[in-house]
Amino acid sequence: MLSNKVVLITGAAHRIGATTARMLHAEGMNILLHYRHSRDAAETLQTELNDIRPDSVKLLQADLHDTQSLPGLIEEAVNAWGRLDVLINNASSFYPTPIGGVTEAQWDDLIGSNLKAPLFLSQAAAPYLRQHQGCIVSIVDIHAERPLKEFPVYSMAKAGLVMLTKSLACELGPEVRVNAVAPGAILWPENLGEAEKEKIISRTFLKRQGAPEDIAKAILYLVRDAGYVSGQVLTVDGGRSLNS
Repeated sequence: MLSNKVVLITGAAHRIGATTARMLHAEGMNILLHYRHSRDAAETLQTELNDIRPDSVKLLQADLHDTQSLPGLIEEAVNAWGRLDVLINNASSFYPTPIGGVTEAQWDDLIGSNLKAPLFLSQAAAPYLRQHQGCIVSIVDIHAERPLKEFPVYSMAKAGLVMLTKSLACELGPEVRVNAVAPGAILWPENLGEAEKEKIISRTFLKRQGAPEDIAKAILYLVRDAGYVSGQVLTVDGGRSLNS
C-alpha cells in the first residue's frame, strides 16, 4: 500500500525521526531524510537503509529557520522521485525558558522550529500532497495541553502546532489529511534525574516508559490506515495525560 510512495521526515537523523524512517522504509516507502547539522548520523542511516533497498533514501540538508529556503527544500524533495506523498514535521528544539529570563532569541528558535517551519513547509508541500491524496503528520507534545513547568515557550509552540494541525486539516481537505502525534514519556530530556523519571512513569497508567517505536507505529497508522481521520491528535503517553 505504501510501496514507492515518498515521505519527507524533518529532523530524521536521530531518535524518533530515525525510528520512523526505518519503519516507513520497511513498508516500502522512499525516504527523504532531512537533517540540519547531523550529517554523519544521516549518512549512516542512509547507508543502512539503502543497503536494504538500493536508491530508496536520499538526504536533504537545511536550516528550517531559513523560511525563504523552505519552498526550495520541498522542490528538491519532489524532484528526488517525482512526487511527495507524506510530510512528517518532526524536527524540534526543546530546552527550558523559565519566566524572568526568556530571550527573544529563544522565542525565535523555539517558535521557529516547532511552529513556523511546519507551517511554511506544509504550505509549500500542499500542492504536491494534493496530487496524490497525501497527508501531513506533525509531532506535538502532551504539554501542548498541560504546560511543562519552566518550558513556557516550548509548551506554547507545541500548542500552536496542535492548532496548526487542525487548521490545516480544514484548509487542505478533502485531498490532504492532517494529523498529529503527542508523545509522553518516550525519550528523557538531558540532565533528568532517576527520581524524576520514576515520578513521571508513576503517573502513567501503564507504569512504564514508552519507546520511539510506539511513536513510529502511531505515525504509520496515521499514514497508512487512517483514511477517514483528519484534524486529530493521537496521544501516545501510557495514559499519563489523564492523570491529574
